[in-house]
Amino acid sequence: MRLAAPILTLLLALSCTPAEQAVTTLRLGHGLDTSHPVHRAMESMAESVARDSQGRLRLEIYPSEQLGSEREMLELLQIGSLDLTKTSASVLENFAPAFRVFSLPYLFEDREHLFEVLDGPTGAELLATPTPQRLRGLGYYDAGSRSFYTRDRPTLTPKDLAGLKIRTQESASAIAMVQALGGSPTPIAWGELYSALQQGVVDGAENNPPSFHLSRHYEVCKHYVLDEHTAVPDVLVLSEITWQRLAPVDRELLRSAALASSVLQRDLWREATERAMDEVRRAGVEIHRPDKRAFAEKVAPLLEEAAASEDLGPWVERIRARETPHP
Repeated sequence: MRLAAPILTLLLALSCTPAEQAVTTLRLGHGLDTSHPVHRAMESMAESVARDSQGRLRLEIYPSEQLGSEREMLELLQIGSLDLTKTSASVLENFAPAFRVFSLPYLFEDREHLFEVLDGPTGAELLATPTPQRLRGLGYYDAGSRSFYTRDRPTLTPKDLAGLKIRTQESASAIAMVQALGGSPTPIAWGELYSALQQGVVDGAENNPPSFHLSRHYEVCKHYVLDEHTAVPDVLVLSEITWQRLAPVDRELLRSAALASSVLQRDLWREATERAMDEVRRAGVEIHRPDKRAFAEKVAPLLEEAAASEDLGPWVERIRARETPHP
């Protein structure tokens, strides 16, 4: 039986899904391993975006620094050559100085205090500060607390850091902290750190347990000292150029998926932290729990200097006031 031309045309049109008609693909680059809690949360975000948009909006994820270092990917966002990235707040401070507040040592009283800030009005306002730099924060990922790990001897007190070359992120705040503690800060890209530790270019580094474990830095560094000097979150950042070309419905869809991935990531992070500590112990790493007060006293001038400054002072005051999160 032959179909009339109008009916045939209608059937052909119905056979084309919205995704086939118009698909927007956003590229998301980051520097972490695919087993990392952040990557797994991003995979969940990509699934949500595809499902809720009925395939009209998709995320392609490029892990393990395939598209460059954190700083390089932020620069790609600025020119619209990349859509999204995950970066440490310490690296983001080079583009939005207000994010330096997260690198201040011993600013947060505990984990609950940190999440109050991230989930509250201060956290939301901080996400908007990179907009003049063509960057827009979409949300935070938990990155735990950062502590020192070293090759040859533990850093149980600030005095033990004297003469040691410690890898830092590309962050003026992180550099100042290590200097205040008596160490020699050495900025090195994350992807180059394993070989730098192995070859003795640096004597140690500082990071959270899952990153210490998944990077396999524990194979070289056999001392992990839980001084927990900073709690620097990761930030999911979108290119403002991308944001402006997205339809309002897709903006809200992306924001909602990012928030859901952040909630999931916290659970994944907690599990990964426990697993990481067990694994590095079994690999022969000595876990040390020093008196944090000695470290806090040594870096207290950095915190007070920031509190007295015009740019960071208001942020420090608000964080110390312990806001109530949004309902």
